[in-house]
Amino acid sequence: MVYDVAVIGTGPDPSDPDRDGYAMGYRHGHAYESNEDCELVACADIVLENGRAFAREFDLREGTAYEDYETMLAAVEPDLVSVCVPPGIHADIVEDCAESGSVSAIHCEKPMADTWGDCRSMVRTCDRNRVQLTINHQRRFGAPFRKAKELLDDGAIGSLRRIEFANETLFDAGIHQVDLARYFTDGADVEWVLAQVDYREENRWFGTPNATQALVQWRYADGTVGLATTGESRPEGACYLRLAGADGDIELGVDGGATLRYRTADGGWRSVGTDGENLHGFESPGYLGAALRTVRRRLPLRSTEDRAAPVFIERAIADAVEGLKTGAEPELSGRNALRATEVVFAAWESARRRGRIDLPLDVDDNPLVAMIDAGWLGPAADRAASAAAPGNGADDGSAPDR
Repeated sequence: MVYDVAVIGTGPDPSDPDRDGYAMGYRHGHAYESNEDCELVACADIVLENGRAFAREFDLREGTAYEDYETMLAAVEPDLVSVCVPPGIHADIVEDCAESGSVSAIHCEKPMADTWGDCRSMVRTCDRNRVQLTINHQRRFGAPFRKAKELLDDGAIGSLRRIEFANETLFDAGIHQVDLARYFTDGADVEWVLAQVDYREENRWFGTPNATQALVQWRYADGTVGLATTGESRPEGACYLRLAGADGDIELGVDGGATLRYRTADGGWRSVGTDGENLHGFESPGYLGAALRTVRRRLPLRSTEDRAAPVFIERAIADAVEGLKTGAEPELSGRNALRATEVVFAAWESARRRGRIDLPLDVDDNPLVAMIDAGWLGPAADRAASAAAPGNGADDGSAPDR
């Protein structure tokens, strides 16, 4: 069976990416184009010309680019939909797709949504309508991470004790690493989260605030501890991800590079090959062509950004399609994504309550946004207004309203 696929949120010209979208719709489109079980049949974007440009790029039939996604769903009745819009409107669109009566599977960009309540609602609505939901945490399909997991499972560093990572932000860029931490702990539940955050400069990705600085610790039920440092909290020389074991360490992305290496208690560092892949995709366009020939896929390249992570997204799409074909839960299922995303919202809630948060998380809003809106956090010009707020000099021990 070949599944009819539609993309919601094509984005603008992919040769000029920015934090308003990175043209992820095109990356999804190329992944579907290379999958023999899928056929791109339609797209929707609130800027109709963007949708028409996407339709021309993928040789869609005349009239299959829509301005309104609900009109598209009714007219085309796709089997599978990719949602590539900003996270603030993920929930509404995902739930509308799930309730359309025709869509069987939804592959949604990360992060899931901009409130914890919306994240949970997306999963509930899809479950209720028996629609498969997957979230594009595609990094875990990269060779560097798969090979690191093999080293860990083979006992190269003994039992896992701690996972550390550093990144620019926690919510958007860092959610990949939180998901990877879940992957390396075999999906163990998180018991608690403890964090502190800062937001002294406007820092919005895809319209949603990210803390400018954060320090987050959490613990899994198996005893493994997670530690994330973002923004200015990142220590000099920090790597993308470190797995600390009882008998050694595994490091990925040392000093911003693509290196995968490990060491044991009685030896030095040993480098491990990653089949020409870096933390985002392939190391070079030349290798990309050879690799794609190996898997017999066609993936047109339009820009450097198109090369950034095409193969990882191909594997993520394949994961979603396999789940649709077999009925098995995909590795990137909404349920699994929810558990990773909970760590981020629990971090914001820990900062709001000024204490440890035991999971499950019992809020519906976005605590970071609530603190910014209340004047507790914000650019320097706004902080004077929050000087008397609890936790900023007040001694009443109260917390912001939730």
